[in-house]
Amino acid sequence: MKIGKSPLNTISLLEKISFGSAVFAVVLCVLIIVNYIQIKRADPLNTPAMTILVEKLQNDPGNEQLRQEIRTLDLLARKAFFTAQWQVRMGGYLLFISILVLVSCIKAIELIRVKLPEEPAGKPVMFWETTFVKRKWLIYSGTGLVGLTLLLAVLTHNNIGKDLEGASRQSAVSSKEVGSLQSAVGSKEVGSLQSAVGSKEVGSQQSAVGSKEVGSQVHGYPDWQEVKKNFPSFRGPGSIGITERTGIPTNWEGKSGKNVKWKTAIPLPGNNSPVIWNDRIYLSGASESKREVYCIDALSGKIIWTSIVEKIPGSPSQVPGVSKETGFAAPSLATEGRRVYAIFANGDLTALDMDGNKVWAKNLGMPANHYGHSSSLIMYRDILIVQYDQRSGPSVIGLSGKTGEQVWKTARNVKISWASPSLVNTGKRMELLLAAEPCVASYDPLTGKELWKLDCISGEVGPSLAYANLIIFSVNEYSTLSAIRTGENPKVIWENNEFLSDVPSPVATADFLFLVTSYGTAVCYDATNGTKYWEHDFGTPVYSSPMLAEGKLFIMDKKGLMHIIKADKEFSQKSECPLGEGSFCTPAFTNGHIFLRGDKNLYCIGKQ
Repeated sequence: MKIGKSPLNTISLLEKISFGSAVFAVVLCVLIIVNYIQIKRADPLNTPAMTILVEKLQNDPGNEQLRQEIRTLDLLARKAFFTAQWQVRMGGYLLFISILVLVSCIKAIELIRVKLPEEPAGKPVMFWETTFVKRKWLIYSGTGLVGLTLLLAVLTHNNIGKDLEGASRQSAVSSKEVGSLQSAVGSKEVGSLQSAVGSKEVGSQQSAVGSKEVGSQVHGYPDWQEVKKNFPSFRGPGSIGITERTGIPTNWEGKSGKNVKWKTAIPLPGNNSPVIWNDRIYLSGASESKREVYCIDALSGKIIWTSIVEKIPGSPSQVPGVSKETGFAAPSLATEGRRVYAIFANGDLTALDMDGNKVWAKNLGMPANHYGHSSSLIMYRDILIVQYDQRSGPSVIGLSGKTGEQVWKTARNVKISWASPSLVNTGKRMELLLAAEPCVASYDPLTGKELWKLDCISGEVGPSLAYANLIIFSVNEYSTLSAIRTGENPKVIWENNEFLSDVPSPVATADFLFLVTSYGTAVCYDATNGTKYWEHDFGTPVYSSPMLAEGKLFIMDKKGLMHIIKADKEFSQKSECPLGEGSFCTPAFTNGHIFLRGDKNLYCIGKQ
């Protein structure tokens, strides 16, 4: 029987398309594999060109042209990062599509041939009519090649971020190298002296939460005046990096004991910062198998009680994967003076009364991220707020402080975030502010209802937000620094990508924004238009967030050296105070005292 031309033409066309798809897929596989090999062999931030420029700058530190060349080269490395990510992602998509086309064509050919009559004996065998063994070998080889390619694509995507991120995370970066990566241009752009915390600042930094709440204690939670007298969460009241405490010491030395009132060893390690209510300090510590909460007397340094966090329903038996910088107890605690709340790397969350007795405990599920959970807790009235932006099911949760029951839970369409929530008063309402790729978002802290969101941030977000005078500031390494004017229709009023942070959070006043990068450069901007006033390179990485107190910035570097700087448009360093041990933690304040957590000890600094 004669075979019609139309089916054969269709088969021929499908064979050509499938052959083209196969060739295209092989080319993509080769390119992705070559790309992986090149990235593994190359270090984008330690190229020969960068090394030569760094060496020249070491010999001529005042050469502004060299500094600009280094900054430009660093910016190119960032652009290469985003380009490589796009190439890997697009290559994966194209490979998937080409394989889909290939398989579809082969299947279509098989279906058409089934309907065709048998060919006369002696007819030449077509390509797709080869023996089963040959086809099976081809399928296995192709599947193996595609599988290897997709695996290398995933590894490439992860390695690009880790390699470039490691440039700012590694403590091994020397002071000269730090100075070479977006180092300070100097203080030439200084202007007239102007107080960082003037009369405009009073009342603008998250002032009282409405007249009904001021001066009263409703339903067992503190009013805002009582909150401001304490240090109840990470970065102080509202978690915005500002304290109104006074008489803060500016001169001490840990090793000699100068102005060190007491020093207390903390039994288990933790990178969380102290929180304070009245004369008691709260910290947590943890290892792979043990989790503890500590209450310390602020006057004597004595550990008043230790609460072991164990036997929590739903607590996972496996140990979470964490990085050294995060550890098993990274999130700072929160308190409203009635109870104290702590969360750990395995998702265990506990509430203790002020005497250390367990009130309630639950597990929120093993955090699905690759550094370890680090988002700190915060209280609004009697609601405990948890930012739980994990790989699966990212959300923000409001729990009853008294019972632990869920008051509200809001799903978030974001990626993993290590940032902590902030609470601000915008004049009309209280807003809960969160940052995670791709957006900064605002929520009603009483209901969890989303008020607004604005896409302006990307990457693995670590820094929390800053706020002052109706402007929110977001930043992240390999992303951008954005100033957002709040309101019914929030908008970005200025952006800058010259200096970015992946760990320390910024702090702002009505006039200035202060930013510290992870590699140790401090920068001052005009808060309203982004004009840069000064930059200064400390020469040592910084993970602690800067705090603003009495018109001064307190910035602790990883070696434990506190840099105290006038919060003004002209750079002026007041003093440098060594703790005597390293620190990742943000300082806490009471009147006349600073509390600093080092790698092993908690210090009380006060004038003697």
